[in-house]
Amino acid sequence: MLPTITDRKLRIAIVGCGRIAKNHFGSIDKHADNFELVAVCDTNPAHSAPYANQYDVPAYTAIDDMLVKHKPDLVSLCTPSGIHADQAVLAAKHGVHVITEKPMATRWSDGVRMVKACDEAGVRLFVVKQNRRNTTLQLLKRAVQEKRFGKIHMVHLNVFWTRPQEYYDSAKWRGTWEFDGGAFMNQASHYVDLLEWLIGPIDKIQAMMSTTRDIEVEDTGVLNVRWRNGALGSMSVTMLTYPQNLEGSITILGEKGTVRVGGVAVNDIQLWQFDEAHDYDAQIQSANYETTSVYGFGHPLYYKNVIDAMRGEDEPETDGREGLKSLEVLIAAYLSARDSKTISLPLEY
Repeated sequence: MLPTITDRKLRIAIVGCGRIAKNHFGSIDKHADNFELVAVCDTNPAHSAPYANQYDVPAYTAIDDMLVKHKPDLVSLCTPSGIHADQAVLAAKHGVHVITEKPMATRWSDGVRMVKACDEAGVRLFVVKQNRRNTTLQLLKRAVQEKRFGKIHMVHLNVFWTRPQEYYDSAKWRGTWEFDGGAFMNQASHYVDLLEWLIGPIDKIQAMMSTTRDIEVEDTGVLNVRWRNGALGSMSVTMLTYPQNLEGSITILGEKGTVRVGGVAVNDIQLWQFDEAHDYDAQIQSANYETTSVYGFGHPLYYKNVIDAMRGEDEPETDGREGLKSLEVLIAAYLSARDSKTISLPLEY
């Protein structure tokens, strides 16, 4: 039984103050009754200073110094993906619970190492999958769980976004195998997550990828997927869309239903047809939302689950083992593209 904290605010620190960190600070603000921000950390003081000044907390350049001096209950890792594992293991050794941004790691062995370290230390590992909390996807998940599609025949996802060369040039770690991963692992990670979260365990994957930008990793690729339930599907991803982000969508075709959720970030239910109507079908239009951000609005909702789990009132929606499911799909896709062969899952038995 993991420890709970019920008699005070949760002491949290943010590690990494770059692009995604604002969503985490905003989530802490929205749950100020439950969180106390105690420190921030970034290897570049220019990145952490604005937050340190805004929240009147100390800023560190080394996570181990911060862990020793402040001993937070939780750390939220908003750092480059390739260093999540070492930081999570370090936090676990200090008895600190871990929230990590997606993907949890860039290597399968690192993801497994994170789970084992947190297990052995008796701390929780939360993997951020905030898109699962978007209203459109919550309705779609409910329809799948209620088996409204009947047998699912085919699934297709598109992620047609743009990341210009300046984006990759903005930091040395971007576009590298070691720290970042490519379009599937970084930008489309939440959509890869939908393959398993919505449809179920995957049997086989085939992938092809290409690179146009001046980077190590892929900026474009396609997947073919066969699920254990017999469904077939595909996924098309590119960061080369001109001139702006165009589409993030999922289409599910079943024997008793057809749904398409589109928009720039699965924020618009464009088609919702089933053989039998349900009461919540009336919520379809209200579930759609406008967004200028591909991140959606799920981070505060994700943090609510973190609070409930830490209070002993709920189970984590996406813990380390759940996070490994999408990491496994990603690694399988990269192996398939590299070796030009079909990869069967699971990777390990």
